[in-house]
Amino acid sequence: MRPFSLFLTALIIAAGTIGCTKKAPKPEEAVTIDSTKLAAFKPLPVDMPSDSNPISPEKAELGRMLYFEKRLSKSQQFSCNSCHNLTTYGVDNQPVSTGHNEQKGNRNSPTVYNAAGQIAQFWDGRAASVEEQAKGPILNPVEMAMPDSATVIKTLKSIPGYEEAFAKAFPGEKDPITYNNLGKAIGAFERKLVTPSRWDQFLKGDKTALTDEEKSGFNTFVDAGCSSCHSGQYLGGKMFQKLGLAKEWHITADSGRVKVTKQESDKFVFKVASLRNISQTGPYFHDGSIDSLHKAVSSMGDVQLNKKLSSQEVQAIVAFLKTLTGQIPAEYIQEPKLPENGPKTPQPKS
Repeated sequence: MRPFSLFLTALIIAAGTIGCTKKAPKPEEAVTIDSTKLAAFKPLPVDMPSDSNPISPEKAELGRMLYFEKRLSKSQQFSCNSCHNLTTYGVDNQPVSTGHNEQKGNRNSPTVYNAAGQIAQFWDGRAASVEEQAKGPILNPVEMAMPDSATVIKTLKSIPGYEEAFAKAFPGEKDPITYNNLGKAIGAFERKLVTPSRWDQFLKGDKTALTDEEKSGFNTFVDAGCSSCHSGQYLGGKMFQKLGLAKEWHITADSGRVKVTKQESDKFVFKVASLRNISQTGPYFHDGSIDSLHKAVSSMGDVQLNKKLSSQEVQAIVAFLKTLTGQIPAEYIQEPKLPENGPKTPQPKS
C-alpha cells in the first residue's frame, strides 16, 4: 500500500474513533447548605428542665407509673398512653381520639415527645406547661372522665405502693399524694422524652448524616418560607399562628385560641406544631383532617405561604422532614409494673 493510502486510512480510523467517543459527564456537585440558613436551628437538648419542677429519678419513675395508670380514669380503661402511645411516637394516629364511653374528642392528639420545651401545651395553648397539661385529660368528661381531683387522690391513696413512690418523689412533704404532685411527676417523666435524629447529628457537625437529596430538601424548606414558623430546636412549637394566613382553612368549625384569650385577633390561631417525628405522627393539624405528609406540606404552602409548591418541591421537603424522625428511648418508656389494688380501691364505672 502506498504511503498516502496508509495515511488516509489512519486518518479515517482516527476520525471515527473521535466521533464515537462521548465526553464523560461532569460529576454532580455535592449539595451544600449555607451557614446562614442553619443559624435558626439547634440540636435537641438532652432533656427539657424546669426551674419550678426539677427532674429527679424518683419523680420521673413515679411519673412513668402514672403515665401508664389506667385507674386514673373512671372506666379504668384509659391512661395517658392510650392517646399518646409512646411506642408510636407519642400519638394514636387517629384524627381525634376515643375516650370515655366511646366519646370522640374534637382535636387531634399531639405527640408528647419533645413537647415539654415548647411555648405551651394543647393546640390552643391553654396549659402553660406539661405539668399543667397532665392534669387536664384526667378530669375531662370526654377523655378519662374522673369526676374531680379528690376522687383521683382517694383512688391513688387506696393503692398500696403509691404512698411510698410519692414519698420518694417528694421527700419532706407531709402529704405528698396531691393532684399538683401528680402533674409534677408526669411532667418530670415527659421532660426526658427527647428523640434526637440524624438532623441533630448534622447540626453537631456530621455532614455525612444527611444525603444530598435531604440537604436539597432543607434548602427548599427554607427557600419556600417554611422556616419562618418551623425553626429552632423543635422546628416549631415556639409560637402561635393563624391557620389560613393566605387562604381560609378548609374546616372552620374550630376557632382556636380565641376561646382561651377571648381576643378576636386569636380567631383561628393555633400553636405551631413541632415537625419532630412528623413523618410518624399523622394525621395532621388540629383537626386531623389531612392524612398524608405530602398533602400537609402542599396545603401549608397554599394556605399559609400562598405558594403552589411543585410536586418536586413537596417531595424534596418531605425528604428533609423524614430526617427529623428520631430514636425513641425504648428503655425509658417501658411500661412499668404497677401496684395492685387495695381493699378500698374503687371499681371501674361506666
